[in-house]
Amino acid sequence: MDSARLPNLTAMPATAPGRKPPIPVKIIVAGGFGVGKTTAVAAISEIDPLTTEAEMTAAGIGVDVPGATADKTTTTVAMDFGCVTIDQSLKLYLFGAPGQARFGFMWDDLARGALGALVVVDSSRLDDCYAAVDYFERSDLPFAVAVNAFEGQIAHDIESIRWALALREGVPILVFDARRRLSVRDAMLVVLDLALARATRAEAR
Repeated sequence: MDSARLPNLTAMPATAPGRKPPIPVKIIVAGGFGVGKTTAVAAISEIDPLTTEAEMTAAGIGVDVPGATADKTTTTVAMDFGCVTIDQSLKLYLFGAPGQARFGFMWDDLARGALGALVVVDSSRLDDCYAAVDYFERSDLPFAVAVNAFEGQIAHDIESIRWALALREGVPILVFDARRRLSVRDAMLVVLDLALARATRAEAR
């Protein structure tokens, strides 16, 4: 999809009389604990995002390790939700999945009906995203990997990360900043392209 043809992702006006409402597209934002999923959803959402952040407790010591986000004191215990209108024909609904393995039982429900996923990665803690990559490979859901550039840096180059994650050749991998709206937009457009390409192939059969 050519992002140059898209408007700035600002809140769109109400649907004009006689015009069809935008098609809803569900996208999952997944990854390990503390990699920037909640931040990414909040950065792009045109509504105040729904979050289920809870204070971290002593039970998480040694289990929930936020890595680069050393001052993180909360964690997502159910999901994050936000939405953004791409244009008058398309609207993305974003569901951020919890990162800890103990909440993995929720992933099947969150992924139901989704057309694609963005797996957010902290390059200094690649082990934390293996579960998300494995899940979407097994579910056969189109997904892209977005390496969050903490402080503008990544710990390894893209090809090394691709090798470490054993990503299939067709899985896009990119660097983005989860705090920057346009950066998150570009990552979402990659996922949207994957979903549209799959739908086009399915129609051609």
